[in-house]
Amino acid sequence: MSDTEPCFDVAHLGHVELLTNRPEESLAFFVNVLGLTESGRDGGSVFLRAFDDYEFHTLKLTAADTTGVGHVGYRCASPQALVRRVRAIEALGCGIGWSDGDLGHGPAYRFRDPDGHVFELYYETHRYAAPEGERPALKNIAQRYHGRGVCVRRLDHLNMLAADVGAIRDFMPKALGSRVTEQIVLDDGTVAGCWFTVNNKSYDIAYTRDHTGRQGRFHHVTYAVDQREDVLRAADIFLENGVFIETGPHKHAIQGTFFLYVYEPAGNRVEVANAGARLILAPDWQPVTWTEAERKKGQAWGLKTIESFHTHGTPT
Repeated sequence: MSDTEPCFDVAHLGHVELLTNRPEESLAFFVNVLGLTESGRDGGSVFLRAFDDYEFHTLKLTAADTTGVGHVGYRCASPQALVRRVRAIEALGCGIGWSDGDLGHGPAYRFRDPDGHVFELYYETHRYAAPEGERPALKNIAQRYHGRGVCVRRLDHLNMLAADVGAIRDFMPKALGSRVTEQIVLDDGTVAGCWFTVNNKSYDIAYTRDHTGRQGRFHHVTYAVDQREDVLRAADIFLENGVFIETGPHKHAIQGTFFLYVYEPAGNRVEVANAGARLILAPDWQPVTWTEAERKKGQAWGLKTIESFHTHGTPT
């Protein structure tokens, strides 16, 4: 395979493990306010899902002494694709090794990105089988629409913080076959942000520069809703439940999503965004590069990016 031919060995973002030092309060937020459904428990972890996620879970919430991200899981397109990705990752020298998986999936291969975040790749997955109380009226979705809280539809993307985003930009295409769709390059040539996709979504993970210089920190997880009106409704639900709203609702300049950011009780940032993000159908897509001056203009309609967006990450 040539370096310019798109690689689709990795099918999609599967799940994220979030660490919380306030497990009961965090669980109440994700279930009662955000509207996820519990699908299982194992030790100190609770497995959660949105109603249109087809896998067993998209969020693994784990009780810990700290906060931030435990690991990120991607599902490969086939057993053979998993083997190819493991071979490529081992050649990069960043592999951790195999695990037996967990309640949500079968054997997984773990590795670290250049900033120290832990990832895993798997193929065998446990599809969600809705119990009686969660069976949908229509057979082509995994779970009924219950309308609880924000009632987000599906996992959309993640944002990690990194001390050196340029190193990440070089790494992700080699490790996962990701394509860069948009990026921020400062006047001095520093890569301050980079958005990646493994499929035809405009992005499934983003990395932005950690202004503290630390490594391995987490910026946010995003769950999607259908339309902008759902994001506005979410703002009222967060307000009524005493959830801290950091910024939004508003429209991003980069990627164009309509956004709302809050902190869950342990301090991990959570975004609710409309699911109408762009698709990248061109096989020869060229990254859109934003300059330092363009980013200083703020978001799409002029809202200045709040300072905490550049400084708050977990663990704090």
